[in-house]
Amino acid sequence: MIKLSLSKISNNFIPRWIVLIIDLGLVGISFFMAYFIRFNLTFKFDAQQFLYQLPVILILALLSFLIVGTYKGIVRHTGLKDADNIFIGVNFLATFSIILVLISRNISSFTIFNIPASIIFIHYLLTLFALISSRFLFKAGYRYLTSELKFPTNVMIYGAGNAGLMTRDVLANDNSNNYKVIGFIDDNLNKAGKRIDRVKVFGFDEIDLDFIEKNKLKEIIISINNISQHRLMEITDILIKFPVKVKIVPPVEQWMDGNLNLKQIKDIKIENLLERDSINIINKKLEEEVDNKVVLVTGAAGSIGGELSRQLSQYNYKKLILLDQAESPLYDIQQELKLKKASNFKIVIADIANKDRIDKVFETYNPDFIFHAAAYKHVPIVENNPFEGVNVNIKGTKILTDLALKYNAEKFVMVSTDKAVNPTNVMGATKRVSEMYATCLNRLGKTKFIITRFGNVLGSNGSVIPLFKNQIEAGGPLTVTHKDITRYFMTIPEACQLVLEAGVMGNGGEIFVFDMGKSVKVFNLAKKMIKLSGLRYPEDIDIKITGLRPGEKLYEELLANGENTLPTYHEKIMIAKTQKLDCDNITKKIDSLSSKLVNLNDDEIVLKIKKIVPEFISKNSAYEALDNLKQKKEIITKNTSTLAKSKSKKNIVILNK
Repeated sequence: MIKLSLSKISNNFIPRWIVLIIDLGLVGISFFMAYFIRFNLTFKFDAQQFLYQLPVILILALLSFLIVGTYKGIVRHTGLKDADNIFIGVNFLATFSIILVLISRNISSFTIFNIPASIIFIHYLLTLFALISSRFLFKAGYRYLTSELKFPTNVMIYGAGNAGLMTRDVLANDNSNNYKVIGFIDDNLNKAGKRIDRVKVFGFDEIDLDFIEKNKLKEIIISINNISQHRLMEITDILIKFPVKVKIVPPVEQWMDGNLNLKQIKDIKIENLLERDSINIINKKLEEEVDNKVVLVTGAAGSIGGELSRQLSQYNYKKLILLDQAESPLYDIQQELKLKKASNFKIVIADIANKDRIDKVFETYNPDFIFHAAAYKHVPIVENNPFEGVNVNIKGTKILTDLALKYNAEKFVMVSTDKAVNPTNVMGATKRVSEMYATCLNRLGKTKFIITRFGNVLGSNGSVIPLFKNQIEAGGPLTVTHKDITRYFMTIPEACQLVLEAGVMGNGGEIFVFDMGKSVKVFNLAKKMIKLSGLRYPEDIDIKITGLRPGEKLYEELLANGENTLPTYHEKIMIAKTQKLDCDNITKKIDSLSSKLVNLNDDEIVLKIKKIVPEFISKNSAYEALDNLKQKKEIITKNTSTLAKSKSKKNIVILNK
């Protein structure tokens, strides 16, 4: 019964007419108390005259409150604005009362409302106090009913500045949860031991396991404006060792209309703990570049393609073409853009490996800019399905690049991967072949071909972060292929900013690489995610080492052997100086691979890729034997060539004799 009534209180506002009736009742009581106080706390006043005056006062109060709307505020959210409204309403009431008294004193037949000025003044003060205090009493009572009957959640706020105080107010005003702020934590030693708004401030060194267990602490919320990435890492690394949830308040500029909302206070994410500062690129030139242009995004239903579509939808393009073969995710991005009021975009379902279909798309829309994000990217799956890897990543890219030339597109920006560098798997090798082909096509026509190369993307489909989250929800264990495996990481928005910036900055033929900071140990990443979930490793959730997958490297690289970098106008973006390519030979081999693909088995496909990309050496894969075969063939070819030259020299000597 109690739960039911609380639910009703939580989900429904008290009707305004009830608030108005209560207010009028308090006005009447205050009027009686004004007489009672005026006559020295006795009843020695004219009761009949009081009863005649009371209805008039109530009518004046009703008129005043209707004019100002004092009853319209939501009682459980009473604040200073509501107090201001009550103050104005009571002033209206006092003014009307004084006017009526003056009229009464000048009209002999209307002496009934000849109220002493002292009573009007006392009534004014009592009414003001009663109405304002009642609002806050009702608010406090509501909080008690909806919060105090629930078990409290003890929290601490890291940061005793303005942001921390606002966070405390947000928690205090939330009625759906019973948050109890037991203290602030602050780096400023001068604040330690003091109280701010009756809440004690603790030094960071006072927070240990005993303190947390003694105070039954459940959450620590980091609320510091403009906190550096390095300091955030330091704080979090210490806090996640304790059995508490760590949350973070977003920067002030991200608050809605300058106000903090409880929903904005979120669990700290692994993205917040990248061991580098976030990259923010302002694409002012992009607005000019795509203005009134047709822009095509392939792989628009994927993580990178979808985010590219979101960011591009903000610009003044002529038409935005979102192409993918995955119908359901493409529908999702369509609905998302519609909600954001994006216009002039077109959804196209198509397979990039279908030349006739893609040719028709180019003929219909004639794109000026192409952002190519469509690809098969999962290393183990492509390793076991090299046909599809080549069909999409090489043949599909070849079709797109050829058509970009044919239809005179301005720029073709290709999304590549760090796995294309000294590849050890089929996926990385197919992306390297695509890079090579795009580079070779540059300068053959109007189209400028640009390549962006970066590491793993946090939160993308199939990436390690969603995998770990699912494994944590399932109770573990988390699976890591090797204890020493490392990866570079970046966020999806950062990756897409890089791609868009490359589209602006590129003059064709470049491979843009990103300063991604330090590579991260995946094993350490897994431990942090367990701790950020409020769990303990290995007591609550363990980590299982499964062994390297086919084609997987321990360490990723951003540059191939023989490559170095040149700076750009952005300190975090560099251009890889690539080796010179034998484009005639490479193009012939790629044409041969694409045209004969349906007739080749897996080994033949991979062997042809290895001939195009000499640095492709398979690791932990069934295709390692092909590297030995390739080496044997090279040795045989070399010996045959040497023997032929030797015989030729002997024949020359014999003839000379």
